[in-house]
Amino acid sequence: MTKGRIAFQGELGANSHEACMAAFPDMAPVPHPTFEDAFEAVKAGDCQLGMIPVENSIAGRVADVHHLLPSSGLKIIGERFKAIHFQLMANPGTRREDLKTVVSMPFAWGQCRKVLRTLGVTLEAASDTAASARIVAERPDPTRAAIAPALAADIYGLDILARDIEDTHNNTTRFLIMTADPEPAPPPPGATCVTSFVFRVRNLPAALYKALGGFATNGINMTKLESYMEGGAFRATFFYGEVDGRPEDRALTLAFEELAFFTDRFEILGTYPADPFRSR
Repeated sequence: MTKGRIAFQGELGANSHEACMAAFPDMAPVPHPTFEDAFEAVKAGDCQLGMIPVENSIAGRVADVHHLLPSSGLKIIGERFKAIHFQLMANPGTRREDLKTVVSMPFAWGQCRKVLRTLGVTLEAASDTAASARIVAERPDPTRAAIAPALAADIYGLDILARDIEDTHNNTTRFLIMTADPEPAPPPPGATCVTSFVFRVRNLPAALYKALGGFATNGINMTKLESYMEGGAFRATFFYGEVDGRPEDRALTLAFEELAFFTDRFEILGTYPADPFRSR
């Protein structure tokens, strides 16, 4: 019997599906076509949690996610780092030397460039890695293959022609775990924590420099700071940040007070235990 449902973006067999199964084996993974749909499923209560990828060690941050986080109305309660392995898969009987087209999402192409160059194939875009496996399975063709996780081969009945074709074997994706609970339970005492937040600086000279000064003077380790456009305007004035610690820690409280003084929007998206992967 499952203990709730967890939403992810993509189709059954995607890396996000595998991440859900690994982190919450007792929950039922529920696929959604877009990140917005996955967020909405959690917000509406259809799913109790969401598993959302935010960055990859090779391809960088996942497009669209950061500007969706503050508007989602959800809170971050955890993170997971997942090793990413891609398989070249095709319908039974397909030979690697006969391939002319490989289907996958562009994000995956960027992580498998070396093998794709040696194959000399045409690339066909799909919305999701698992979707590429489904497409190849539904339209059997001895010249077509897909790049997808091993789980997708099991689900769609495909043979794996080449295993672990990612360019580097330390390929890792970071996922955030989201909840609709506006006041989730705090991390356990003693846990090393990360706090995620967003802010927009006021229209003042050197506002960003001044806003961030409190982190340095209070000895706060900032592990991430990313800017992105808001509302289609070509002004990188909105920022997503992550720091070590909890907001109630005295030093971080002071740093956030100084940040808030130089911003016209500041919101904490969540405080959660750091994944042990960070200390490896």
